[in-house]
Amino acid sequence: MEKAIIRVRMSSHDAHYGGNLVDGAKMLQLFGDVATELLIRHDGDEGLFKAYDMVEFIAPVYAGDYIEAVGEITQIGNTSRKMTFEARKVIIPRTDISESAADLLAEPIVVCRASGTCVVPKDCQRK
Repeated sequence: MEKAIIRVRMSSHDAHYGGNLVDGAKMLQLFGDVATELLIRHDGDEGLFKAYDMVEFIAPVYAGDYIEAVGEITQIGNTSRKMTFEARKVIIPRTDISESAADLLAEPIVVCRASGTCVVPKDCQRK
């Protein structure tokens, strides 16, 4: 199956808790964007996210981290599309060195995994 990927930097506006910690809901927002791209590629329509059946928060995300969110359609029904998602931290800030220092991680850190179902109504499917 085809995959979709986005990479974004978490900003200070994304930080929701003390210590510049980013709310886990931000990862779900990224997964929603990935799901939308997958549905457009597969069906020519944005569709609707129906439900998550599993969400696992694995590691913290902070303002300044670069997050790569990946998704894949794993099962295709009449109108439903089951998907899996993974968010990985790929770059971290190094403010201990300087305000603008950052490191590209040799091994990305998985911060969140999820799976869910999206729906594209039959009359909206164009492919």
